[in-house]
Amino acid sequence: MHHPKQFPATLGLPQIIALYIGAVLGSGIMFLPGVVADSAGPASLLAWVLMSLLVIPMALTMGLLSIKFPNSGGVSHFVSRAFNPDVGSLIGWFFLLSVVVGAPVIALVGAGYACAAIGLGDSYRLILAAFILLTGILTNYVGMKVTSQIQMAVVVTTIVILVSAFAGSVLTVDPQNFTPFMPFGWESVGQAATLIFWSFLGWEAISHISEEFEDPERDVVKGTMIAALVIGVLYIGTAFVVIGTHSYGPGISDVSLIHLINITFGPYGMIFAGLAALFICIAPVIAYIGAACRLAYSLSITGYAPTFLSRLSDRFQTPVGGLWFLAVCFTIMLWIFNSGVLSLSTLIQLPNATFILTYLGGCAAGVVLLKDRRFGMLFSAISLAMTAVVFLFVGWTVIYPAIITLVWGGFMMYRRRTKQRGCEEAGSGAP
Repeated sequence: MHHPKQFPATLGLPQIIALYIGAVLGSGIMFLPGVVADSAGPASLLAWVLMSLLVIPMALTMGLLSIKFPNSGGVSHFVSRAFNPDVGSLIGWFFLLSVVVGAPVIALVGAGYACAAIGLGDSYRLILAAFILLTGILTNYVGMKVTSQIQMAVVVTTIVILVSAFAGSVLTVDPQNFTPFMPFGWESVGQAATLIFWSFLGWEAISHISEEFEDPERDVVKGTMIAALVIGVLYIGTAFVVIGTHSYGPGISDVSLIHLINITFGPYGMIFAGLAALFICIAPVIAYIGAACRLAYSLSITGYAPTFLSRLSDRFQTPVGGLWFLAVCFTIMLWIFNSGVLSLSTLIQLPNATFILTYLGGCAAGVVLLKDRRFGMLFSAISLAMTAVVFLFVGWTVIYPAIITLVWGGFMMYRRRTKQRGCEEAGSGAP
């Protein structure tokens, strides 16, 4: 379905770079350097370098597909074009149900940082996380106008915090903290890479805004490369000082960045970082909720999701059915976290397999659809192969897409039977 263009083509190269960095550089930078250092030791640096390289062909594949097929369905639409709408709908459901877990995780990470910095308890963490999610839902309800200026402010704030934390703590790096380099073997590096994959998600957001670029043919590839380089340097630099200052271990791994900022600025810096964490996390939450509720609407109007998901707000003409669905799912996720049934480390891994399968679908679609662009097909093939390797390490999280596929299969059978019955009734009712 064609969605009318809401904004004129006003985004140049600086805004495109900011939009990319803002979409990708989120809660992962605050949470993961400490967590993966805990699980893989100093060798987790190898995983950061590997993923920084993997992301370049993957990001370019998404960018080239978005230039060619701008559509609110994103990767789901690319897969539908390349293969068939049924497979496209499954990929759509993988993405939608990744956001169901992913957005609350981003909110909980941001809220956790703010609470750790300001010295608030865990009950406040839940309230702040709910506030971040509610902000995302309400913004999308009244109509999302996230300007490139806001995104640039978020990006500049994030980069200032990270560069300051690096500059302030790099002098206290102890080479002894890098030995033994690989205490848990190669497998731990592979598992760290699947966790780190989380930090590089967001490139697919381009599909929602590519119509607003002044000159996508000229700027998308350039913007992608500059953003990928900046993001890679920031991640590797942060991971290096987290390991070098040993700012990880029991009780501190998931707030490792605060320890770095504490080394640099003292308590005032921590409070600043805590508030900035909320600011950094709200931006991707708004973007992901915006993408997910529109995708739910798109799946529903094409007959691949229940009809209530296609409900639009009478007042704002926004996808209120999708927003209600997300609100209910987010409430359940926060309850699960609060009850202690699943830890945040488990929740952050849960959507990994579904996100990786979404990208596998997108890369496979790129191989088929970008045949007219020599490098496009090459990038797609490289990222398809590398993403497939990463998928081998997802472990138990493959249960999540397996359950989604079973439910989707059941829904497809029901859909076919209903269609068949409708055709038979129409046939028997004919004169």
